Amino acid sequence: MKDNKLYATLNHFDKIEQNRLHKYIRSPYFNANNILTEFLDILFLYLNHRNGKISELTKEAIWIKLFHREPYNDIRFRKLCSDLLKLIEGFLAQEVFNNNPLQQAASLLQAVGERRMDGLYKSAKKISELASERHFQHPLFYHYQYQIETNIFELTELDPFQNEHNNIEKIFNNLDYYFLCEKLKWYATILSSKKLISQEYDVLFIDAIIEHLRTKNYDKVPIINIYYLIVLTYLENNNTQHYYELINKLKHSRNYFQLNEQCDAYQYALNYCISKFNLGSQEFLNEYFRLAKYLIENEILFTGLPDDKLAAVNFRGVVSVALRLKEYNWTEKFIKDIQNRLPVDQRETAVGFSLAQVYFYQKKYDLAISLLATVEYDDITYNLNGKSMLMAIYYEKDDFEALTFLMDSFKTFLTRHTEMSDVRKKLYLNLIKYTRKLTKIMPGDRKAVEQIKKELEEAKGSPIASERWLREKIAELE
Repeated sequence: MKDNKLYATLNHFDKIEQNRLHKYIRSPYFNANNILTEFLDILFLYLNHRNGKISELTKEAIWIKLFHREPYNDIRFRKLCSDLLKLIEGFLAQEVFNNNPLQQAASLLQAVGERRMDGLYKSAKKISELASERHFQHPLFYHYQYQIETNIFELTELDPFQNEHNNIEKIFNNLDYYFLCEKLKWYATILSSKKLISQEYDVLFIDAIIEHLRTKNYDKVPIINIYYLIVLTYLENNNTQHYYELINKLKHSRNYFQLNEQCDAYQYALNYCISKFNLGSQEFLNEYFRLAKYLIENEILFTGLPDDKLAAVNFRGVVSVALRLKEYNWTEKFIKDIQNRLPVDQRETAVGFSLAQVYFYQKKYDLAISLLATVEYDDITYNLNGKSMLMAIYYEKDDFEALTFLMDSFKTFLTRHTEMSDVRKKLYLNLIKYTRKLTKIMPGDRKAVEQIKKELEEAKGSPIASERWLREKIAELE
C-alpha cells in the first residue's frame, strides 16, 4: 500500500491540512459515501502512527477494517482508491479557491449574471472591489481583474447608471497587463533555459513587446517592469545597470508580491551574478554574497520550496561564493545554523560536503577527507565535486599514489556514465588531464610551467572544472 498513489499523495498533508480534509470529506455536500470517510481515517491513522509498521497496511487489511467478513474484491478496492483520490483532488482545488478572493469575486459576478439576480448585483460588485484592494499583483491578479471587469460589463443592464461609466478601458488594460506579464515571465524562462539546453523557440510578438517597453512606463504595474528588466539582463548582459535597477525595483515593490514570487525574481538576479563572476568579475562575486545574505536575513530565499526550505542549489552557491571570499568562519556558522532549513532527503549530504569544503579551504585536509567519506554520492553533482575535491586534497598532501589511482577511477566513472552530457564530462576530463600534467612538473621548471600555461590559453573556451585552483597550483610552480 505504501507505493499506492493515494497513500503517496496523503504523505504531503500536515496535521492542519489533514483536519481540513477530514471536514471536507465529512461534508455531505462533497461526499455521501461514509466508507470513503472510514477509508481516509484508516490511512491517516497509519500515516500519523506508523512506528515501523507500514508493512501491515495491505489492501486486504484495509478491506477487513472496512467490510469485515466480506470477501476481498480488488476491482472494488481500486474503485474506492480512485474515488477517494478524486475527493482529495477536489479538496486541493477548493483550498486554492478559498485562498483567492479575486477568483471568488469573479465567480460570484459570473453566477449573479447568469442567473440574472438583480438584487445581488450591487453587493457582488462591492465584493469584487474589496477583493481587488491591496491584493498581491502577480500576473493572475490582472487575469482575475479582467474577468471581473468583463462580468461587470455584461451586467450593465442590471445597473441603470452603469452605462454612463463604461469600463471597457479597464477590460483592455487588465487584459494587456496580464498578457505582458505572462509573456515576459515565460520569455525570461526561455532565456534562462538556453544556458542549459540548445532549443530554439518561436515567441510571437516578443520583439514588438521589447520595443514597446523601451518607451512605455509601467510604474503602476511593477511586475511588468521587473520581468522586463530580467529579460534585459539576458539580452543585454554587459549592461550591468539593468541588474542594479532590477534589484532596486524589487526592494521597493516587495509589498506587491508574495514571497515565493519575490524568490523567483531574485533567483534571476543571483543567476546574473553567477554568470558575471564566472567571467571573472570580482565585483559580482561580492554582489552575489551581499544579495544572498540579504535574501537569507529577510527569509526570501526560503520560499522556493514547500515548508520554507532552502533549495540545495542555493545552499551550495552561497557556501561556494563565501569560501572564495575567504569568509570561513561565517560559512561554517551558516552551514550549522541553516542545516535544519534544508530538504530532509538532501540535508546530511549537503551539510557534510559543505563542511568538507570549509576544511579544504582552511587546509584541514584530513578533516575534509573524513567528512567526504560520510557523504552519500547518489546526487551526481556531489559525486563529481567530491571527486574533484579529493583530487585537490591528494595533490596538496603530495599523495601522488592516491591521486593517480583516483584520477584513473574518476576517468572510468566519467566514461561509464553515458547519460552525462559531453560538456559536463569535458569539464572533469580536462581537470584530470591538467592535474596529471601538474604532477609531472618539478618546482622551478620554467619551461614545463610555460608549456602548461600555453596549453591552457590555447584551450580557452574548452571548459575546465576547478580551473582557478589549477592556475593557482601552476603559479606556485613558477
